[in-house]
Amino acid sequence: MMSAKEAPVSRARVVITEDAEATSAFVPQAAAVGRLFRSGLRHWTGKDSDRAAWLRLIKPSDVVGIKVHSAPGEIIGTRPLLVAAIVESLINAGFKPDQIVVWDKFRSHLRLAGFFELQQKYGVRVEGSSEFGWDESAHYENSLVGKPVWGDLEFGRSGGEIGRKSYYSRLVTREIKRHIVVVPLLNHNVAGVAGGLMSLALGSVDNSIRFETRPAAMAEAVPEIFGRPEIFDHLALVVVDALLCQYQGEENSRLHYSKSLNQLRFSNDPVALDVLSLHELEAQREAAGLPARIFPRDLYRNAELLQLGVADPRRLLVERAPFAAP
Repeated sequence: MMSAKEAPVSRARVVITEDAEATSAFVPQAAAVGRLFRSGLRHWTGKDSDRAAWLRLIKPSDVVGIKVHSAPGEIIGTRPLLVAAIVESLINAGFKPDQIVVWDKFRSHLRLAGFFELQQKYGVRVEGSSEFGWDESAHYENSLVGKPVWGDLEFGRSGGEIGRKSYYSRLVTREIKRHIVVVPLLNHNVAGVAGGLMSLALGSVDNSIRFETRPAAMAEAVPEIFGRPEIFDHLALVVVDALLCQYQGEENSRLHYSKSLNQLRFSNDPVALDVLSLHELEAQREAAGLPARIFPRDLYRNAELLQLGVADPRRLLVERAPFAAP
């Protein structure tokens, strides 16, 4: 049974930054992406420096987790060049490299997508939540029984209750104090979009395969996992990497089904950003002449019922940040 938070969320604010020079032939351009990120961060926080902006979101002593979506790779997943801009901004604001953790569920995905290069260049940590270990004292329980696989906490165990729980990673429960979620604008065949809700929720727990191919199960589980204090109470910022929008192909690179938007989108409301992304995906499919498709909304409506954010696009306050000149 779903439970609601204390007060409804009536409106959601989203900031969009855009620079036509942010990509060239689908390739992100470092200088332009850095300007784009700094402009959006400052506009979102209302501050005139990176340090002041970050200190509005994060305490100086916090360990900051940058959650990426690395499985699709560096071209259509979260782009390492954007994460590099975020890391540089944090370090320039006074955060130490060992306070910054770039993470996803599996180290192998992070390595293939090029994120370990950030560790070599900046000295930040790169971690997989699965390899970091699961916290037996923090779990989400669902009546849909899964079969734990290698790497899950209950793998190899037996008993009537095995497979009903998904355990949170110790990386989330014991290490990271503030979450920055960075996700691509990429379609997902079950969730609609590979967005902030799904990325952070399923990246934080084990025994998640049972939800990943069932739309109804995902629509119930993702908001409930996300709504736990281990995640929701520590969320600082969500950034949609909309430099490119791939509207068909899911985790397979399909640049012929992609559009260079040259945008970054900022909010503390992952529901609002995900819904905005769904509308963008639908519009780009229509513009490309593909068959009309309305992506599923149940996950996002459930998230709004849990008061995790705003799922009604009519209640989004979208602001365009001024162009950030070199």
